Amino acid sequence: MTDYSNAPELKASVLGKTTEYADQYDASLLHPIARKLNRDQINVSDDALPFKGEDIWTGYELSWLNAKGKPEVAVATFAFACTSPYIIESKSFKLYLNSFNQTRFDSFDVVKETLTRDLSGASNSNVIVNLFKADDFNCLPFSALPGECIDDLDIEVETYSPSTALLKSKSDDVVTETLYSHLLKSNCLITSQPDWASIIIRYTGREICREGLLKYLISFRSHNEFHEQCVERIFCDLQNAFAFDNLEVCARYTRRGGLDINPFRSTDSATTTLNVRTNRQ
Repeated sequence: MTDYSNAPELKASVLGKTTEYADQYDASLLHPIARKLNRDQINVSDDALPFKGEDIWTGYELSWLNAKGKPEVAVATFAFACTSPYIIESKSFKLYLNSFNQTRFDSFDVVKETLTRDLSGASNSNVIVNLFKADDFNCLPFSALPGECIDDLDIEVETYSPSTALLKSKSDDVVTETLYSHLLKSNCLITSQPDWASIIIRYTGREICREGLLKYLISFRSHNEFHEQCVERIFCDLQNAFAFDNLEVCARYTRRGGLDINPFRSTDSATTTLNVRTNRQ
């Protein structure tokens, strides 16, 4: 696999570097990364994407000052279409959100408008932002994942680097099913910090060998790639192997630095049908 960790736009970023936290609003802290960097590696062209979807981020550590200098807090969600030319580097996103801490804003609406403008500009796409007050307990309810968990399968694992050879059909019978696993783990492309996720796979097509699927998901354990990139790789590997009639892949990553990232890719839907929050988040 080509090493693209030395791409100029990554080397110029704050990722993996010691940084000071600004507490005054600064939109310039946002660091975009071209989605094309990864898609070249999996033979996907931005002009002919084999999937639809979005990336749903949750921000748990957003605070600012109101017009009188009194702190406000909120939980935020940010939806980026997978067609956006750029993703936002997560550390720069955190630094950007922290820059709100000692900045005065007149209202929740002004904060939302500011976030929407800055993130849409950085990603070169329309980003949907929602803010929720701290006592709005229904905004992000926990839920059991849909489908059947495959984690209890008694398998022997020897491969910890992505291998499509592990993907096999159980039969030629066409089925519709939803499977999930809590055992997806990959590493940050630059820092190698672990990224933990639960992943949901819903498909219609030839029945998957579940043991092989679980081994394949575990094979990402030593793999270095961003969250969004891992999900696109998994989607493409599955679709290339099985040519499903319909396929949805959604990963629910645990938070780091007050942010979680939840990429969703689908043959049919541009907005997630699997937006459920796990107890690990």
